Amino acid sequence: MESLRAALFPMRLGPPDLRQENEDYFVGHTLNIALQALTLQVRLELVHQARTVGGSPGDVDARAQAVVRNFGHAFPGIRELLDTDVLAAYRGDPAARSVDEVLLCYPGLHAIIHHRLAHRLYGLGVPLLARIASELAHGATGIDIHPGAQIGSHFFIDHGTGVVIGETAVIGRNVRLYQAVTLGAMRFATDADGQLEKGGARHPILEDDVVIYAGATVLGRITIGQGASIGGNVWLTHSVAAGSQITQANAVKDRSPDPAGASK
Repeated sequence: MESLRAALFPMRLGPPDLRQENEDYFVGHTLNIALQALTLQVRLELVHQARTVGGSPGDVDARAQAVVRNFGHAFPGIRELLDTDVLAAYRGDPAARSVDEVLLCYPGLHAIIHHRLAHRLYGLGVPLLARIASELAHGATGIDIHPGAQIGSHFFIDHGTGVVIGETAVIGRNVRLYQAVTLGAMRFATDADGQLEKGGARHPILEDDVVIYAGATVLGRITIGQGASIGGNVWLTHSVAAGSQITQANAVKDRSPDPAGASK
């Protein structure tokens, strides 16, 4: 992950003695080494998956190479997406003096770099590696983003400590979260034996241009409409309409039906 971050932003997150005339060589060399190492790790996970669910692992080497090849092809798009996140942080925080400061100093950016990489791995069928990549950022920043979460461009987490984003959360463009925000599940379905059912959409949907302030908790498969603002320390378990401004004082009286028409 350290090598991948350095390849994404070589002149900022790469080695301190890197010079611009050597940037292209550094990126190519670093990616080559990182993707070779990733191929070994993907192979281990594929073998582990076969052992866990039973059956033959098949041609593990070919499958691992295919996963890493697809991951490598996605790398330029990941960088483009991260550029929008850097700009969102710079434009969204009056204390930010430069994009360099954002890249070097903002824990939210560190977490989203890991998430963009981990989310791609998750989609390529290696969820354990994806989760490990996310947990590296979680341990360093206190920001817990499940690699399954879908997050649009221009995403900004300000301050960040204590933010939790669940596996099935869907976040649109130009969304901003502050510290200690939780996008979580309200309840967990169980089967006939009382065991938790895996999967299932259980986390919130945030449409474009939503802002959620510090300490707010948003639970369940509810929708926060475009441009809505959720105030600090609000506990929210029902959908809200586009453009709503929800505070502790009006969180109950401003209840809106969810998209399926059932009040939460």
